[in-house]
Amino acid sequence: MRKFGVHFTTIAVAIATLLARAPLGEAQQPQWKFAAPAPEAMGELYGTSLGGKMYVLGGLDTTPNRHTPMGYNWEYDPATDKWTVKKPMARPAHHVMIAPYQNKFYVFGGFVRPQEFAAWQPINDAWVYDPANDSWQALAPMPTPRGAGQAVELGGKIYVIGGAHSNEPGNPGAPIGLGSPAQVVVGTVEVYDPATNAWQTRTPMPTGRNHFLAAAANGKVYAVDGRIGTCFVTKSGTIDLVEEYDPSSDRWQLASRDIVPRGDISGGVHDGLIYAAGAEGQNAFWKYTSWLVDAFDPKSGEWRMLPHMQIARHGFAAAIVGNQLHVVGGSFQSDGMPEVSVVTNTHEVFDLAR
Repeated sequence: MRKFGVHFTTIAVAIATLLARAPLGEAQQPQWKFAAPAPEAMGELYGTSLGGKMYVLGGLDTTPNRHTPMGYNWEYDPATDKWTVKKPMARPAHHVMIAPYQNKFYVFGGFVRPQEFAAWQPINDAWVYDPANDSWQALAPMPTPRGAGQAVELGGKIYVIGGAHSNEPGNPGAPIGLGSPAQVVVGTVEVYDPATNAWQTRTPMPTGRNHFLAAAANGKVYAVDGRIGTCFVTKSGTIDLVEEYDPSSDRWQLASRDIVPRGDISGGVHDGLIYAAGAEGQNAFWKYTSWLVDAFDPKSGEWRMLPHMQIARHGFAAAIVGNQLHVVGGSFQSDGMPEVSVVTNTHEVFDLAR
């Protein structure tokens, strides 16, 4: 009884803190609108923006006998509210890391399924996609195979940060069995130079994490929230830490803490603010997704809540195109329920200029 009382008090304090940061009525105003749905209902999607359009990649068939990456590549044009199916990923993978740069976007790592059994196998692939001719080109591979990290362009270099890979000695690219703890969550930072097609290793992120959000603002790179322990939601905790990386000094430091700990979030940067949306979690009591959307100001270190999405989701693609935050697809409940499909093709838009 004593332990329950302490736990209940902690929850009450957390709720009071949330209400203090943003009035409940304000946070629930329905300011999101639906746009054209994605071509298919799918989870484990990844988004980026380029040339006034949104690109959605990835997809994972999670049926037990397949558990196979789909390799989708969809283009959305806000001007026409239409989707176009583009050339699929050259090597389909899930939990890839994406960064746009100079009218192309770059895709790194991720997981594939080995031929012999269903598993997550980390890869070190690097690709560049050119929308102008709808083509993929292979690049120098990453030094370290991994997936579920983040890629961020800053100053003409692309920083590939964090993620997870196998803990098999000398073989980080070994398959990871579904739900297996046989993996290492890393803070690895490797920098790709598109001008030279070469890699460099930088100081690792202090807190190894996966399923997090990373973004560049004010000349720094920020890592927001994420999973620790493993990349599987059933065996992982989440954190609320925001860590800041300064490329000029190759140093990391603590920048802030999010409103609540979250993993499997998506978002982007607009007008110097970093927007984070969604989340997924599981434990003995809950199996949930989140519709929370909040914004981090790197200059002040403060957070504020925005009107939440209409659909709670995880494993979705997000991108900021112009003044609008787009969220696409994903699952509206935490995955892993037998005979139940929780994926969606819904597409929501929030106007950040309002």
